[in-house]
Amino acid sequence: MQPKSIQERSPRAYRSELRLRQAEQTRSRVLAIAGDLFAADGYAGTSLAKIAAAAGVSAQTVHGQGSKAALMIAALEYAAVGVAGEENLFNLDIGRTLLSIDDFEESLDFMAEQLTGAHERTARLALALIGGAASDPTLERYLNDLTAGVNKQNQRGLAVYRDRGWLRSDVPFDELVETANVVCSVDTYLRITYRDGWSVAAYRSWLRRMLTETIFLPPQAN
Repeated sequence: MQPKSIQERSPRAYRSELRLRQAEQTRSRVLAIAGDLFAADGYAGTSLAKIAAAAGVSAQTVHGQGSKAALMIAALEYAAVGVAGEENLFNLDIGRTLLSIDDFEESLDFMAEQLTGAHERTARLALALIGGAASDPTLERYLNDLTAGVNKQNQRGLAVYRDRGWLRSDVPFDELVETANVVCSVDTYLRITYRDGWSVAAYRSWLRRMLTETIFLPPQAN
């Protein structure tokens, strides 16, 4: 027979874990709905009340997830990588998978596929973020931090490939990082697919070719 203290703690611990799971499920639903609305209606056209109604929760529940700007930021990160607040991609499954691939061609395929998928999920949210940053100081700061964060992530990633001997050696490393910032950016994706009318498949092929020709060594050199 278990001690009374254990018998009393276990139900409470279970209820606590259940509440945590329910809270996380609610947050995930709110962020997903918020992302859909920000993408469809823009930052200015989306209110916390509208998010609450679409998510089927109370306005108080949505307010409990943070400010409108905080929801915009979290929704963007959630759509991009499935979590919010993680600055280093290599701490996530997608980053660990990328690091585990030791074949040059397979690595490029994976990189192009994942970047394209992330842009597909976040392109309209990125437009909402840019629009919101024009009037919301919090979003403006975040956009600047995001740009710097992407630069750091590209530096970390290319440093790995430099150690593997996969990068061009005739171009300074900082220039390769800046090239990656431009080629892989959501801005470039938006220009090619939204403005120029390319298909997503055509963009993916172009992205892989640009990575090969401007950043990495030619395939025959590997």
